Amino acid sequence: MRPHNAMRRGGHRSVPHTADLRVEAWAPTREECLTQAVRGVCTSFLDLTGATGVRNRDVVVRANTDEDLLAALLEEVVYWLDTADEIPVDMELTAVPGGVRTRLHMADTRSLPATGAAPKAVTLHGLECGRGPDGWRCSVTLDV
Repeated sequence: MRPHNAMRRGGHRSVPHTADLRVEAWAPTREECLTQAVRGVCTSFLDLTGATGVRNRDVVVRANTDEDLLAALLEEVVYWLDTADEIPVDMELTAVPGGVRTRLHMADTRSLPATGAAPKAVTLHGLECGRGPDGWRCSVTLDV
């Protein structure tokens, strides 16, 4: 159980899952919860200690549901990982109609120590994102 003040700050954790990566995140707002989910995924396979962004990627991510928004945001992360060997080490999310405007502060993955297997795809099984009485929570599984 997380202490009540942990919800105010937000956070994330990896959850044991057979042959995949499962991340849970929580925060007081939807945007911070999504940010925590991205951090949880990125820190699952790279040591981001002291990492700084070397370029920014501005992207608008749209979806019909909060669950689809979580999946689309993480698919964007996997896309940049696959195509440019970049990973967000920080990000700013702003709500826009039907989604979020995202500024990703990217680092070169080749400059960071690997700590695990990189994600290959977001799965829809067990995908959750929503507001509850204590704030926002989300859960996602990724193929590694």
